[in-house]
Parts: sequence; structure tokens; C-alpha cells
Amino acid sequence: MGSKIVGLGMHAPHKKRSNYDLEKIVDTTDGWIVERTGIKNRRVSEPGAANSDMALVASQKALADAGVRAEELDIILVGTASPDMVLPSTACFLQAKLGASNAWAMDVVAACSGFLYSLSVADSQIRAGRAKKALVVGSEILSALLDYTDRSTCILFGDGAGAAVVAECDNNEGLLACHLQSDGNLWDLIHIPGPGTINPLTPDLISNRMMYLRMAGNETFKHAVTKMCDVCHKVVAEAGYSFDDLALFVPHQANERIISAIGKRLGITGDRVFINLDQYGNTSAASIPLALAEAKIQGRFRSGDLVLLVAFGSGLTWGAALLRM
Repeated sequence: MGSKIVGLGMHAPHKKRSNYDLEKIVDTTDGWIVERTGIKNRRVSEPGAANSDMALVASQKALADAGVRAEELDIILVGTASPDMVLPSTACFLQAKLGASNAWAMDVVAACSGFLYSLSVADSQIRAGRAKKALVVGSEILSALLDYTDRSTCILFGDGAGAAVVAECDNNEGLLACHLQSDGNLWDLIHIPGPGTINPLTPDLISNRMMYLRMAGNETFKHAVTKMCDVCHKVVAEAGYSFDDLALFVPHQANERIISAIGKRLGITGDRVFINLDQYGNTSAASIPLALAEAKIQGRFRSGDLVLLVAFGSGLTWGAALLRM
């Protein structure tokens, strides 16, 4: 027994923030951003918007695509670093809004790798016979966590949500291989200092802008390329395939230069690489399910095709999964 994605859905806020909009609030230009990241637009939620509301829309679309009712779900997993509240989990808010009364729910905090970590948890539960259907979501409102005086980070991230319904299947279908890794020694490359137990909410924390995302861009780039390439090799080899067998490669949508570097090293180029970060930016845990759902809408893969997913994020965390769609 294995697990397979049987439904996909996506949602992004209506409001766009273009590079030209950012030119008005931070020292940057459209050309500078496009050259270094490939990003042209990102979606931005209205102030006070709930992450779970955005996750709800993506989840409803995924359930409709799968032909599954919320009451049939056994598990709800939400990968997010921007929850509705510290407590309770965004997954519990989503459960209530869906009316998924028979499911248990929890958040998975693995930053940009959150969807793949959640997918692996769902797969393990299904393989163990503890569940038949799971809802796996990646949803982020990162615009609330950005310092708009820091051009190195505020140009990169956007808001969005993607969802997948995962159900039991035969072993030669669905999730063929998955490998996850982390290295907590490199936590400081991407982090938000507070508020937390190390840096509680105080006037000093606010005045020092410690509630916003911080990133060491150049060092992160090097680790991202190397670690994502390595984990891609592991899952493809474990499943007994080669990169030539892939119909589509869906990498974490962080930076076009990172995606290009990985594609070249793996020998996956052209139409076999899915990219939509030019319109959404880096949506962290939402980036892979949002991209996968959009790829389905565009007809970029068919039933039975092999699709490779890979992510990298704060922690550091990274992972890859090979799917037969």
C-alpha cells in the first residue's frame, strides 16, 4: 500500500505587488530584481487576513478536484511558517472551516520544505494503515513577516496557498520515493529572531525589528543548490529511474538562478522545468503545491507521468519526492 495525490488546488490573494511598486518604498529597481531573482510580481494579502482562509480556498479546490468530501479526511497537515496564531495550529482552524470533523490536524514547521515534510508524514500514516485520505497544505502570508526597509528580503517573498488530497493506492503508483534532511547548525542563514522564548516580545525586540525575516543570501544560495541536487539524486536513484525519465521537475520557487543551476547540474532543462515564481515570488511552504496545482491546470503532466519535487528552507531543511501522477 502506498499514497497518491488525487486532487490539487491553489489560491493566491488578488492584490499584486510588482517590482515597480517596490521601487517606491525601497532602494531597488525592476531590472535589479529580475536579473538577480527572476521575480516580477508577488501576491500580497490584505492586512489582518487569516492564513487559514487562504488555505481553505486552496483546500476546497483540491477536495473538489479529488471528488472527496471534507468528512472523509483522516488527517489535515498544514506546512506554514506564518500561522494564524502561535496557538492553536492553523490546521485546526482549517479543520473547523472545512467541517472535517473526522480528521486530526497539526501544523508542520519546516519553512520552505513544509509541504514535502507534510507529504511524507501523510504518506507514512497511510502506509501504516492509520489513514486512508489526508489533506496536505502549504500556505503562507509572508508579507506580514517582511521588513520593507531590507531590500535583500522584501523583494523575494509573496503570499499563497496550495493543497493536495492524498489517498491510498498501490505501491507502484503515487509517492515512489521521498528523502528529507536538515542541519540545525545552519539555522542562522534564514530565521526570524522573535518573538519566542529566546527573544520574548519586548519594546527592544520591536525597535530592533527582530520580528522580521532575516537571510544571508549568498551563503544560502550555495547550500540550496548543492543540497537540492544531492537529495534529487537520492530519490531518483532509490526509485530506480534516471532524470531522463522525468516528465516534469517542480523545484521550490525561490530564485530563478538557483532553479537554473540545479536544472543544469541534473540535466533537466527547458519545458521539463516548471517555473512560476515570476508571478508569485517565493511563497515558502506554499511554493511547491501552488506550482504543482498550476502545472496541472496548464496540462504540464499527465496521469502516469513521473514528477520530481524538491525544496530547501530555513532550519536548514531540505527534501525531495518522486511521484507518479
